[in-house]
Amino acid sequence: MDVAIIDNKIAEVAPRISKEAKKTIDATGMYVTPGFIDIHGHHFFGTEPNRYLSNSFTALPPDGFTLRAGVTAVADAGCAGWKNFETFKSQTIDHSKTRIFSFLNIVGSGMSGGAREQDLGDMDPKLTAVVAKQYAQYIVGIKLAHYNGHEWEPTERAVKAGELAGIPVMIDFGGSTPPLSIETLLTEKLRPGDIFTHCYAHVRTRLPIVQDGKLQPYVVAAQKRGIIFDVGHGGASFSFEQAIPAIKQGLKPNSISTDLHTGSMNGGMKDMINLMSKMLNIGLSLQEVIAASTWNPAQIINKKELGNLSPGSLADVAVVSLERGNFGYLDSQGFRVSGDRKLVCELTILDGDIVWDLNGISGTPYKEK
Repeated sequence: MDVAIIDNKIAEVAPRISKEAKKTIDATGMYVTPGFIDIHGHHFFGTEPNRYLSNSFTALPPDGFTLRAGVTAVADAGCAGWKNFETFKSQTIDHSKTRIFSFLNIVGSGMSGGAREQDLGDMDPKLTAVVAKQYAQYIVGIKLAHYNGHEWEPTERAVKAGELAGIPVMIDFGGSTPPLSIETLLTEKLRPGDIFTHCYAHVRTRLPIVQDGKLQPYVVAAQKRGIIFDVGHGGASFSFEQAIPAIKQGLKPNSISTDLHTGSMNGGMKDMINLMSKMLNIGLSLQEVIAASTWNPAQIINKKELGNLSPGSLADVAVVSLERGNFGYLDSQGFRVSGDRKLVCELTILDGDIVWDLNGISGTPYKEK
């Protein structure tokens, strides 16, 4: 199909568009898809010491790591809380080409690490919901992560904030010893539309969803109930030992996301397009990989003007090639899977503008005088 763009909108999709265009890009042999949406990254970068991912060194400025991977929109997963969201907005959101949304941390000071993320007194559902509604254009959900206590109150407070603001909750689960029950989380605590990220993780303080090679029956039931299963690869949260049997036994992810930060970008995850390639080689079809990176996450964060190429939608587009060869993919534990397919982002268009062109397919051929 041909895809026509006028200004910043998709104008037409048809087998052949013969209208005169100011610029035509030949994408023969490639796939033209909506721009990818990564709903779990960490982008509240800054210089405050000892603040982990909240205005500090471990988070990443998005434009240097998104556009070249075909990603045109991200959701920051909890770096900011209600106390410092305005700083995140003015410092990062307002100065980035990438479309940036936010899962607001239930901890008022955000994902600042250490004892601050254990402070129940800083988990205020009402104030969190007030800021979420005040900045509804940007805040698409509530985030809970890194809580180490053996109690459900943080989860319940996050869900309460989500209820008050009318938005979903994303939970990074599994810090308590002994572990809390994932079955209870998925069947009793979370609502349809809430997000269980790091779904293929195998970490010490969380019971895995695949045990002795078998996917636990309540997991698929939870997905059918409407719980969103998000990859959230990260630096330590993706295991082939979990992902491959889970996919084979019926648990395919609703959304593919990176958990991008300085601790994951140079490990097994690398970037969104590499992660999509990995999923393509361990059991997902190309159509499933694209859906889980575009339209599915657009619906999850209720930004339906994104993630599709329907006429009238915003002109966020990724053009990818599918290479054949011998490739290797790593999980978070250092295990390698060989694959014969690799996606490469050739071109990224954001809001109708070309923002990445790997091989110059949008350029005018140079002729020496």
